Amino acid sequence: MVPPAAPLPASTALQPLPSADRIAAVSAALAAFIAEGALQPGERLPTERELMARLAVGRSTVREVIRQFQARGLVETRKGSGTYLLRAITPGAVHVSLTIDAGLLRDRLLQTLEIRRGLEVAASEAAARRATPADLAVLEEKLVAMERVHMDQGTAGPEDLQFHLAIYDATHNPLFRQLLEQFRETFEHFFEKPFDRPDFARRSFALHRELFDAIRAGDPEAARLKTLGILAIVEEDIQAMSPTTGSPQ
Repeated sequence: MVPPAAPLPASTALQPLPSADRIAAVSAALAAFIAEGALQPGERLPTERELMARLAVGRSTVREVIRQFQARGLVETRKGSGTYLLRAITPGAVHVSLTIDAGLLRDRLLQTLEIRRGLEVAASEAAARRATPADLAVLEEKLVAMERVHMDQGTAGPEDLQFHLAIYDATHNPLFRQLLEQFRETFEHFFEKPFDRPDFARRSFALHRELFDAIRAGDPEAARLKTLGILAIVEEDIQAMSPTTGSPQ
């Protein structure tokens, strides 16, 4: 039997929001609702439809917020049942994604790349040590999808991102995903044809298969080197393809 969802109190926690920055606003509102309603781990959250109606936002916004809460280990969604609180939280426990105040896309990418290099090298090494057969199956599935799209279209940004996210998951350390969520917007710029160049970082394509092979072989040092090789190409293309002056992109 599915337990009833937590009742929606007549409070300011869930009210229609302005159009600007809705994901951040919905995150804050949902965290406040959980705290003010004193929801306990194991209790069910309001349904998507209820959240959409009370907050006056679309389904995609609600789903993105729930996805972020899941990535942070705050809730879990059970198919056919609903979304459940995993641990008590306060409004201050939900962080707004980090943004970089840099005018040029080039500068934003280079600043983010410094952080990405540290995270991804550590993640690749950890995945090489800890990946299970199930993790390797998912990694290979994501890699094959990336290779297929790349061969068909010459680029595969979304599929490339999914491959890297699968490496994070294969670390079995949820902090990698949680850290990523804090600057996901800037991270995703790498996979969205920066500078309108579908050939951005194309030279790194073959190294992804080599990175997978290193993780599958349980070789952290090889995984580290392959990751550094991929990101070195990314940095070279940022420098080569982007203007150092001009309008922000």
